[in-house]
Amino acid sequence: MEKFLGQDIPEKDRWQFLQDNADAVEEIGYTHRFSPEELSQKKELLAETSIKINDIEIEKKEVADGYKEQLKPLNEEKQTLLENIKKGTEYIPHEECVKILDHSEKMAGYYNKLGELVYSRPIMPQEMQKTMFSINRKTGTES
Repeated sequence: MEKFLGQDIPEKDRWQFLQDNADAVEEIGYTHRFSPEELSQKKELLAETSIKINDIEIEKKEVADGYKEQLKPLNEEKQTLLENIKKGTEYIPHEECVKILDHSEKMAGYYNKLGELVYSRPIMPQEMQKTMFSINRKTGTES
């Protein structure tokens, strides 16, 4: 079989000539080999598409980084809350508390602003000497 048919007929009339001389017209799939011009066009289209994809990827990364920055403090807070709920407690790093020495039990107690005992330990040797306040300590029930 010949590689090409109707090459001497103008391109606009070639398809009609081929149909007129064919046994049948059928729809099939086949592989088309690119001409050097078509290949060059495809390469140019590939370059343009790659540039567009790169631009979109950069924009996507910037947006994702923005969301990541917004989520970071919220995730840290969530983690802290989960730990607090799991333990049923919360660590307070810095709060003024009062130290009350109980010489009868030889213990030192630390109380928060609500009057809750938050920490206790044995009295240290330098704390053993009673102060005037501890000798005359009022329980709050005296009048």
